[in-house]
Order: sequence, then structure tokens, then C-alpha cells
Amino acid sequence: MKTLYILRHAKSSWSDPDMSDFDRPINHRGEKAAPFMGELMHREGLQPYLILSSPAKRARQTAELVKKAGELDAELRFEHRIYEASPQTLRQVAAELDDAYPSAMLVGHNPGIEGFVRFLTGALEPFPTAALAVIDMDIDSWASINDGRGTLRRIYRPRDEMSSAKFD
Repeated sequence: MKTLYILRHAKSSWSDPDMSDFDRPINHRGEKAAPFMGELMHREGLQPYLILSSPAKRARQTAELVKKAGELDAELRFEHRIYEASPQTLRQVAAELDDAYPSAMLVGHNPGIEGFVRFLTGALEPFPTAALAVIDMDIDSWASINDGRGTLRRIYRPRDEMSSAKFD
């Protein structure tokens, strides 16, 4: 059994229309949502052992903020294939993970991320920015990852979680 966490990057800034898509940073809302999702992961005991992120600026920032705020003791790597990836490309990236990792997180972009969740679980779910899917994979080896092999445990959407959060 493996666990795959799939995280969409936080809300990006469009303040500079001439900036390349790859270089767009997260905006003010994203700067709040990403650490919130990291704290949520910590609170819920969601612990990836490896974080693979798109190297695009908004995905990189999201991964770094989530890791720090969530106190996630995971190695963070950047994988160029995740940027603008199709569900099949994301499957290939996941299939190459070292089996020593019982869990891993991919940080990427729509529509590929949403399509990958559907590919793995059959669930067609809205996937807003900074949303996190937790998928239980009925596999012993990452190389066995394929369509329908996952069960969607839960999707955490920042807006829903922030509105129901109890701040002590």
C-alpha cells in the first residue's frame, strides 16, 4: 500500500501580463493558502516522504511554503516533466518513484493534476488552487501505478477548510 498526495499550486499572480507563465509567482491569496495547507497536513498527520514539484515559480513557492509550514520531513525535488504534464506523464513520474518511499506528493498544475486524480480513482472532482488530494494506492511498487488503482481518501480544498477551521 502506498499513499500519493497530489497538490495543485496556490493561486498565481497575473499582475504582470508580460511575465512568462513559467515565471508567475503566487499572489497574496496563495501566500495564505499554501502555509495553511501545510499546517493542515501537519494537523491531519499527512506525511509524504518525498515531494516532487514542478519547477515553475508558483509550484516551487507552494511546495516550499507547504513543506515549511507543515514541518514536513520530506525531501523536496523539482521535476521538469510535471510542468504542463498530462495525466500519463504524471503517471510515468510517479511510476519512477523509489519503492522505499511509502508516500509521496506531486505538486503541479491543472488540467493535468485534476486529470491524474480522475485517472487513478475514477473520481471527477473540482480541484481549485492549493487543493490537496489524498489517494490510497493498492500497490506495493510505484511501478504498478495505473488507472483505477487508487482510492480517493479525501480532497482538502483551502476555501472549505479555512471556513471550517477552528482557530484557538
